[in-house]
Amino acid sequence: MPAAIRVHQTGGPEVLTYEEVATPLPAPGEVLIRQHACGVNYIDTYYRSGLYKAPSLPFTLGAEGAGEVVAVGEGVTEFKPGDRVAYAGAIGSYAAERTYPANRLVPLPDAISYEQAAGMMLKGMTAQYLIRRTFKVTTGQTVLVHAAAGGVGLILCQWAKALGATVIGTVGSEEKAALARANGADHTILYRSEDWVRRVAEITDGRKCEVVYDGVGKDTFPGSLDCLRPLGMWVSFGNASGPVEPVPMLLLSQKGSLFATRPTLGTYVAERADLLATASDLFETVASGKVKIPVNQRYPLKDARKAHENLEGRGTTGSSILLP
Repeated sequence: MPAAIRVHQTGGPEVLTYEEVATPLPAPGEVLIRQHACGVNYIDTYYRSGLYKAPSLPFTLGAEGAGEVVAVGEGVTEFKPGDRVAYAGAIGSYAAERTYPANRLVPLPDAISYEQAAGMMLKGMTAQYLIRRTFKVTTGQTVLVHAAAGGVGLILCQWAKALGATVIGTVGSEEKAALARANGADHTILYRSEDWVRRVAEITDGRKCEVVYDGVGKDTFPGSLDCLRPLGMWVSFGNASGPVEPVPMLLLSQKGSLFATRPTLGTYVAERADLLATASDLFETVASGKVKIPVNQRYPLKDARKAHENLEGRGTTGSSILLP
């Protein structure tokens, strides 16, 4: 029987259990995927801990993966057994096999490996909409990326640099600073030992940034607003340090008529045409070599607990994947 990581009650990494489960059958409109790799993301810890509510208990964790179609349900015409596919969205990916709605799958081109896809579907498509749609980065702009050595951070740094921006990244160690610089960051700031708001002002000669990409949350607010020039945009897309307190609207006015947004990937790819366009842009950018997907941690599926401990302990860089 295939295996999966199940959560019977929410809590710390210790609630992740490795179990044998029955092979699921695809319902009408679904396909059955034999997974080659499963992505590990910070949002998984929110579901595991109960910060985000899962549909029911018990449940299988994980929101992205890649593999091959082994069976299709009634009415599915876009995919057939043997097709290479990838996805990000509905939870349930920490498994050797899973079903998935065919209309939320994307075809995986031969130029992208299963491991690359599992390491980038959620993070890469997030980076794509952040940098191409939420705030469209162009040549000559200055961008601040928090957690620049993380999964989304490394992709954002590379992509923004490829678009001609000056990239400033905050990181937690010298090792992560070197990694961020190797992936496009022009300047790095050690947020634990440096006054990062002051350093941003120094680096930019007081002009500050057009946009701040903030996946950290509580610990970087309201400092992120102080790194923006007038009319700049604060893009808060994650809560790695905890959720941000409610933001007084008057504060945005006082800091320079700032824009603030809390986007999610789900909204940006709700329509199938947008999903396919987002994935296609990501695949093309990665295949071109402009953005590389560093899969720096690989774990057997049964070691999902260790993967979560390392992720929450900020002991990871780039992408982490589970191998069924």
